Amino acid sequence: MTATRRLAAILAADVAGYSRLMGADEEGTLAALKAIRGELGDPKVKEHRGRIVKTTGDGLLIEFASVVDAVRCAVEVQQAMAERNVQVPAARRIEFRMGINLGDIIRDGRDIYGDGVNIAARLEALADPGAVFVSYSVYEQVRDRLSLAFEDLGEQQVKNIARPVRVYAVRPDGITSVPTASVAFTTPNLSPVAAPRLSIVVLPFGNLSNDPDQEYFADGITEDLTTDLSRIVGMVVISRTTAFTYRNKAMDTRQIGRALSVRYVLEGSVRRSGEKVRVNTQLIDAETDAHIWAERFDLHADDLLWLQDEVTGRIANALNQELVRAEAARPTANPDALDYVLRGRSAYNRGATRENFAEAIRLYERALALDPDCVPGKALLALTLSARVLDQLADAPLIDLDCADRLTSEVLAASPSDPVGHVAKAQVLRARNRYDEAIPEYETAVALNRNWVVAIAGLGLCKFLAGAIEEAIPAQEQAIRLSPRDPHIANWYWRIGMVHLLKSRIGEAIVWLQKAQRANPLLAGPRAWLAAAQALAGDIEHAAAELAEARRLGDDRYSTIAAFNLAGSFRAKVQALAETTFFEGLRKAGVPEK
Repeated sequence: MTATRRLAAILAADVAGYSRLMGADEEGTLAALKAIRGELGDPKVKEHRGRIVKTTGDGLLIEFASVVDAVRCAVEVQQAMAERNVQVPAARRIEFRMGINLGDIIRDGRDIYGDGVNIAARLEALADPGAVFVSYSVYEQVRDRLSLAFEDLGEQQVKNIARPVRVYAVRPDGITSVPTASVAFTTPNLSPVAAPRLSIVVLPFGNLSNDPDQEYFADGITEDLTTDLSRIVGMVVISRTTAFTYRNKAMDTRQIGRALSVRYVLEGSVRRSGEKVRVNTQLIDAETDAHIWAERFDLHADDLLWLQDEVTGRIANALNQELVRAEAARPTANPDALDYVLRGRSAYNRGATRENFAEAIRLYERALALDPDCVPGKALLALTLSARVLDQLADAPLIDLDCADRLTSEVLAASPSDPVGHVAKAQVLRARNRYDEAIPEYETAVALNRNWVVAIAGLGLCKFLAGAIEEAIPAQEQAIRLSPRDPHIANWYWRIGMVHLLKSRIGEAIVWLQKAQRANPLLAGPRAWLAAAQALAGDIEHAAAELAEARRLGDDRYSTIAAFNLAGSFRAKVQALAETTFFEGLRKAGVPEK
């Protein structure tokens, strides 16, 4: 059939907050939409001589020969929906967003194409729930023919349309007869259901490569990132199906946040040239449209699956920290338990110091004072107490471990699949030198969240302590790749340095232990191991300086070999290597036996 051109009025509509509605009640939402189509939508389209061109999940594209008919149809449907929703609970209300354009279209069979259609879709994407947005061409045709009031929203730059589009909104009194407060039209029509604190939508990553066939790679990153973020405890992530309906739609992030009931929007792009890939990402606060975080990843690989995993893992880890920091900084007049949990996580994420641990613990305890059954609060408090012991920063390690052990048991009894609970349990077992029991706990946490660097690095260290020394290095390297700016990265450097020292690779040990010392100068352990390595290399002066600082930071535990002696902490194989490397270096640095 030959394609033909003509002038037509196009109405584009979709359901606001569709994913939230489906997530709450999939069958009920589908049944309600079917009823609305049968009782209201289809009859109104027929009454105003329209033709439904296509349906796209929660959306409709309708063609009208008359622009007056198109606007009348839209306004009458929105008015009827407002009346229907009066008796519907706020969380279950179905609200449409509509955009109408009058323009040149191409008809090919039953489908239609062209800028006339694209602009209608862009207007719909800009519209608030319950609203009708129209283009200037529509406004000019109907303003003297229909008794409607319009709000001039000015020129809007929309995606894939060269020139700005002047947008008008039908005023609320033209849509609904239900009494409303006297407010400006631009006030967002927010759902009473507040967006969850850690809630995000990953918009489809743009393909900036010259090859359109690379679209699949950008889509793969979007899908994997959505999955990886969903594994993070407490994170609410909009499904990829809903997120992909925003492909190529130019929308203000505040509108997306309102429509999907999320606080954050992640967008990005992929550019591939040969074996080089550049991925740009940016995190946006959907309430303020402010950019919170941006990052660029430049990688070279011929294994696209590996590359996809690498990029998504790095982004997921960075976002976990950035979202927590943003939420912890958000002003709250009356903080609840979850507010204190997020603030505690933010304090913990600042790095391993006595002050950060103390602040995190204080905040978690305040959360539990408000809600004694708060599972995230218990799990994170146990994690922090055990971490303070393992980082040798606890004043009363046995008390910390007993408390962490009790909390971990409560967490896993209430939520057996809680990954934080499994890591906390693993760390308590590790601190008590029960490595064989700790390993499966770490493995469970990694299975629940494949990108959780704390679990990955902890698993490698436990295998090291159990005697599989070299297995520690790839695990720490994976953690470093996934989270290269992690506040706890000093521990991972330290562990790699420990392996090199025990295997008598003194030069490599010094390099990694110096990196650990620079990453966190307040940790005593890396300085002690660095002192031993430097002494073995014959640099007694620098070894003595590092040793003195380790003693200052670590009280009297570094005063003698007996105090240093890790017998019981290492298995026999590791202990034997430590005697000829680590302890021998300490002796050369001047540490007495007793």
